[in-house]
Amino acid sequence: MQKKKLLIALLFAVFLVLLSHVGTRMTAVQPAFSFAAEEEKQVFLTFDDGPSTVVTNRILDVLSREKVQATFFIVSDRAETRKETLLRIAREGHTLGVHSKTHEYAKIYASNASLLADARACAAFIASVTGKMPDVYRFPGGQGTRAQRELLEREGFRVVSWNASCGDEEIAGASADMLVRKSAESAANKRRVVLLCHDSAPHRATAEALPRIIAHFRAQGYCFCAF
Repeated sequence: MQKKKLLIALLFAVFLVLLSHVGTRMTAVQPAFSFAAEEEKQVFLTFDDGPSTVVTNRILDVLSREKVQATFFIVSDRAETRKETLLRIAREGHTLGVHSKTHEYAKIYASNASLLADARACAAFIASVTGKMPDVYRFPGGQGTRAQRELLEREGFRVVSWNASCGDEEIAGASADMLVRKSAESAANKRRVVLLCHDSAPHRATAEALPRIIAHFRAQGYCFCAF
């Protein structure tokens, strides 16, 4: 009789341990209530129509000081005499993209064949200088047609447009203050910003505005990205 009571007590103790274990597991698998983390805010600084000697190097100085990566869409005819600037862009970890060989719209858009030939020539030049074939492309002067995009995508390019602008082409004689303000206005309420800027010779105000443009996006919680 004593043995029977002992056995019952032992079985009861085992049952309590198992019940406690199951209860712990049930509690553990209940999902805790939490808000999903918001998608990270990103800004891509992009520069078209360079390189130039003065403006591009001033922009690179700012990017280096601020530890920000950017994307430069190159006109290869303008880079022929600025290979060292092209090398600096690559050496400092920025992305080099194809913009065109000549930036002459009539020649580039004469036909699909001429568009493709222009893109290939620019890409080949960048590769010959830097040792790396570029795989991003931006249409000179606009967004391109769907057929043109598909043509370039079949060639292996990622076509990059923009959804915000600093205004350095649209606003004649724009001051650095105006470019900072335009950047903020055109990027407002966008979580992923691709900002259009230019680094060709006439755009000294862009280089002057760049530290404040970067400061604005940092203050708004953006991280800086390159393609």
